[in-house]
Amino acid sequence: MRDLSITHADAVDPSPAHVSFDIRSGEVVLLLGPSGSGKSTLTLATNGLIPHAVPAVLMGTVEVGGLDAATTPTPTLSTRVAMVFQDPDAQIVTGTVYDEVAFGPENLLLPLAEVERRTEDALRRIGLWERRADNPDQLSGGGRQRLAIACALAMGSPLIVLDEPTANLDPQGIDDVYEALADVVSAGDRAILLVEHNLDAAMGFATRVIVLDRAGRVAFDGPAASVLRDNVDELVAMGVWLPAATLEALRVRDAGIVLEPLPLTADELGAALANSGRLQDPGTHAGPEAAYSSGIRASILQTSPSAVIRARDLTVRKGRREILHGVDLDIAAGSLTAIVGTNGAGKTTLIQALAGVVPPPRGQVDVAGLDPAKASPRELASRIGFVFQNPEHQFIAHTVFDELAHGAQGLAADGDVREMLVRFGLEDKADRHPFLLSGGEKRRLSVGTALITRPQVLALDEPTFGQDRARAAELLSLLDDLRAEDTTIVIVTHDLQLVAEHATHTVILADGRVHEAGPTEELFRNERTFADAGLRLPALQRMRAELS
Repeated sequence: MRDLSITHADAVDPSPAHVSFDIRSGEVVLLLGPSGSGKSTLTLATNGLIPHAVPAVLMGTVEVGGLDAATTPTPTLSTRVAMVFQDPDAQIVTGTVYDEVAFGPENLLLPLAEVERRTEDALRRIGLWERRADNPDQLSGGGRQRLAIACALAMGSPLIVLDEPTANLDPQGIDDVYEALADVVSAGDRAILLVEHNLDAAMGFATRVIVLDRAGRVAFDGPAASVLRDNVDELVAMGVWLPAATLEALRVRDAGIVLEPLPLTADELGAALANSGRLQDPGTHAGPEAAYSSGIRASILQTSPSAVIRARDLTVRKGRREILHGVDLDIAAGSLTAIVGTNGAGKTTLIQALAGVVPPPRGQVDVAGLDPAKASPRELASRIGFVFQNPEHQFIAHTVFDELAHGAQGLAADGDVREMLVRFGLEDKADRHPFLLSGGEKRRLSVGTALITRPQVLALDEPTFGQDRARAAELLSLLDDLRAEDTTIVIVTHDLQLVAEHATHTVILADGRVHEAGPTEELFRNERTFADAGLRLPALQRMRAELS
């Protein structure tokens, strides 16, 4: 890349702006930056989707394998760059898992035996070989994400570009993906460009970090550990994601305990604390990262014993397959309840059924006295606001302002819409088309449309997906504030660190059934409870348990 600047339609300033760097075979480049800095836009320029498919003005040059991305047809570039999008549904086109992975190599006109070899190898690497005959629609969101990664691996391209590849994966799925990718790059003939917020997983994989600032310019570029350690205060101020252990070390530093060198992993943090002689939990000191760093906050949050949502013998089918099997569940009014589980456990189906997005059988769900199976959309919107895992699935208007106004359904004035724009940092995007926002901005807009009717219950599927650390902290702080105003929050998430810090109650699903449910603090005392459901506690929580 040389002096790359990209300006989207209707945008005034480019983002990214004047970016220059090289990526060489064998490198794993982690691209960081605050939401809206142009990370996803930059990835779309590597394979020519910008400017060929996405309307934007591209200045500067992008050259991949000797080809100019701006003038080379995208199909030709696909032999040089394999892409995994933030939303896997945007690139799945066939009727079976096997055909989806084979589709790319087939279009390269490879011999049949080579197509079959690549397809089987990619599916086995990513753990989907046993489901090769399934329709992709039957996979969970995390399963479809792994399928998209398998498709990229099968192409054999020298550059693999991944935009938030693990956002919808459970901990084991994350490990499987990074193990497969590490194996791919170990030969030294491929490179990876990675946009990722889960730095705990990425730190053992990335060889180099490039950081974009809020203006979309390159702020830092160098070896991964050096960039994070040497510039940590600047990165905190920019609001980019940092490893959980690093955030914990910063919180400890604010309490007067300096750990050197700055830990980047839970193992390094444990060793640093042991060497410092400070093994005890530093407490609940509210440093700059307290909103999204560490420490179980559920214990200090008061909840109502009354249930605002009740499910009794809830059974949901998709086609001939039963997803949820006789779920009994109460969700306390004023609580922040997290629904967790492995990919395919039924988390999204459960939260959609509770919210009436997937109509449950009559009489099996009650939301504040309303049966979602019988209620009109307007009645539902007044009781429960819903935020989809993929924000695009709920946008219908042509501007951000109109999207919020439509969500209000006549229940809010223009002043309320403008207040919501300011609250979510979208005031300068009011006239922008929702589809032209960054991933993080789309997520904030989707939350705003659900909140604008001021419902009693707010349900969110993967609320921090696509957010930078600062915006995620703001959103979680907002959820805490809403709880203080008696709004009940229900979230689906794979981020168990988030659950430990913010959820008052946790529901663990396994194979479409409630494996365990209760106060978060109590559940997190027993690692076995999560392990029996196929989950693994975050490294930071495991380290805390070991130190205790």
